[in-house]
Amino acid sequence: MRALVYTEPRSLTYRDEPAPRLPDGECLVRVEAVGICGSDMHAYLGHDERRPAPLILGHEAAGVVVEGPGTGSRVTVNPLATCGQCRACKAGRNNLCPERQILSMAPRQGAFAEFIAIPAENLVEIPGGVSFEKACLAEPLACGWHGVRLGARALDLPLERARCLVIGGGAIGLGAALALKAQGASDVTISEANPRRVPALKSAGDFTIAGPDAIAAEDPGGYDLVIDGVGFGATRATASRAARPGGVIVHIGLGDASAGLDIRRMTLQEITFIGAYTYTPQDFRDTAAAIFDGRLGPLDWAEICPLADGASAFSAILDGRASAPKIILKP
Repeated sequence: MRALVYTEPRSLTYRDEPAPRLPDGECLVRVEAVGICGSDMHAYLGHDERRPAPLILGHEAAGVVVEGPGTGSRVTVNPLATCGQCRACKAGRNNLCPERQILSMAPRQGAFAEFIAIPAENLVEIPGGVSFEKACLAEPLACGWHGVRLGARALDLPLERARCLVIGGGAIGLGAALALKAQGASDVTISEANPRRVPALKSAGDFTIAGPDAIAAEDPGGYDLVIDGVGFGATRATASRAARPGGVIVHIGLGDASAGLDIRRMTLQEITFIGAYTYTPQDFRDTAAAIFDGRLGPLDWAEICPLADGASAFSAILDGRASAPKIILKP
């Protein structure tokens, strides 16, 4: 099969690779659309020790089952394969399974390829009329859906009355903003530093769009719920300042592991901090359902390009030339 392979930092090669082996109970899926994630960018830059080269990256996939249970079905893919037997899995928190595997981390090759192998229970069937390009967004949007659900549960007021700030207008941040609206929030601001992204964010939903300087100019403590979809020291500092006394910060982004949180302010003003990692199987199914019934909007803001041109797409993201919140590759 043809695949886009991460061979060394800042190097991707489009070449022939062996098709994946198919363990018992798993399906062979022909990939029709796959998104580029921020974690793919971290690996591409050589910043993710969990993804050493050579490796096929990519985990935001949708396609057609060509072998195994459900052959012929159009599906979107939950890339987290878990044991199903541990305490976390039995509690429905499979994302915390100590044995979890994810597409694009060894031993599972990723979805920047013509085919992937994945357990049958990880597939959600796509109804007619929903494109593969929309369906593959279930994975990044589920991260935001999960974070919003956790944040809403920790708030001391209904989400409908909360003033919400999302830091970052990439797919994770935009997904969180869309999930906030879908779960009942009415007052949602997105802070985005890249002006190229602003038109897409404005067209995606009824949000206030502000630059980081505008957020920094506001008085501290103006937001009930702050979601950091970037995860750098500077954005954690912004979240620490923006959350009101008794407010909630949900941290989804994995930009770096540096400082940034104002621990003293968070302690003295009882600000709740929640780390949100991926999603549960139910979060993934709920997000897919929200895509299918239109609750997350038209989802027409992604840029599409061939997998063969994937190296150029990575370069465009790295150089800040990509205006879309998400680039989707077509094998």
